[in-house]
Amino acid sequence: PPPAELARMARTGLSDAARVARWADSMLGPGRDGATPEGKGTLSAATAERAAEELGLTPAQVRADWDTARLAGLVEVHGDVARPGWRLRAWNRDDSAVLRGWVALFDAWSLAHPEPAEREASAVAEVVSAMPQVLSFLQLSAGPVPVEQLLDLLEQRVTELRTERCEIPYGPQPEPAPEPAAVPDPDAPLAPLLDWALHALAAVGALTCADGQATLTPLGSWAVWVKLEQICVAAQSPAGNIEQPAADMLRGCAQLRPNAARAEYRAWLAARPVGSAVTELLEAARGEDALTRGLAFEALRVVGAPAEPDVRSVADESWLRPYALLWLAEHDGHDPEDAHEVLTREESTWLWVDTAAAVADHGEAPLLVRHLESAVQATVPALLDEVRAVGHPRTVQVLVALAAAHPDPALAKAVRRAAFQVHTGGS
Repeated sequence: PPPAELARMARTGLSDAARVARWADSMLGPGRDGATPEGKGTLSAATAERAAEELGLTPAQVRADWDTARLAGLVEVHGDVARPGWRLRAWNRDDSAVLRGWVALFDAWSLAHPEPAEREASAVAEVVSAMPQVLSFLQLSAGPVPVEQLLDLLEQRVTELRTERCEIPYGPQPEPAPEPAAVPDPDAPLAPLLDWALHALAAVGALTCADGQATLTPLGSWAVWVKLEQICVAAQSPAGNIEQPAADMLRGCAQLRPNAARAEYRAWLAARPVGSAVTELLEAARGEDALTRGLAFEALRVVGAPAEPDVRSVADESWLRPYALLWLAEHDGHDPEDAHEVLTREESTWLWVDTAAAVADHGEAPLLVRHLESAVQATVPALLDEVRAVGHPRTVQVLVALAAAHPDPALAKAVRRAAFQVHTGGS
């Protein structure tokens, strides 16, 4: 189905969760009549009862929809505090936000339906690890598949996982002692676990089970295809970078052309949960390397809307503010060439120094000279005055490097004088 139809299906599947999330946002947020005294949007027993009464549901239904909303990212819970997720804010205008929410729920299928209480945790973990192959088989089959056939595939995959951990010995083994006929087949416990997995996947809308057969829904088939595509994208990463921490990956991309760098960012992101990837990129941006800072926000542009709450949250950090404001302006629809208009004069000057530091550390002298053209100030004296006032910690190094690189002796002398004045605290 086309993306718009898939989004419609996802909205339908998540509509109950979205309804409870909206109710919580309108009734429990700070400053609202229904807010708890401490302003926390938690779903207490009393809150669940109240929601059930106002929405015409049972408390159990409210809790189930709340859990779905959390798994889909419609609600974000930080400790005792709940707040609307960006997907809920974008629900009516952004099909991709809805589809991302459904994929997040799909990824969490093993949490959406209680596992059999009597099964060992290790066996459950093996089935969860083996299910991607089962789902891939269902996707390739493009139709109903007998559950018995899926059980055979699951048993094979679990055996492979155990072999990879060397739980099954290699080489000739002594003949096992005869066992009583009543001892069950060691693979028999996988049948109820497969039943649990199929019902859990059906609960999130990924497949249907009927008449001893399982069939992926259009949404389920699309999600599995997306996962397979992500694996292929990740496999195209240049050797080593995909396994690196964010800062090392960004440094590895520093010499790549823009399109190649974006492909590398996509591969690195495809191999990680989006939340932890955004956190890691922002942490890399806080470092001393200005080039890494700029590249981190380029990678965050590839992330897109899911990064918006985190980028907005760092907009008050002086080192990140200009980058964050430009990112948010572009995210809100500003043309990249005009986005700089959201910055104050001081913020633009700070960004000019930070970018100049990146050029000085990693670029060539002519690039630093050309960087003068990007300053908002009309003259070099005006630029020097404002650069000295902005207080960037790399100001002296940038001015010294610029003075050494500039071919005009008179201008170079003025820049050196400015560097000396910043260094000594003079005027």
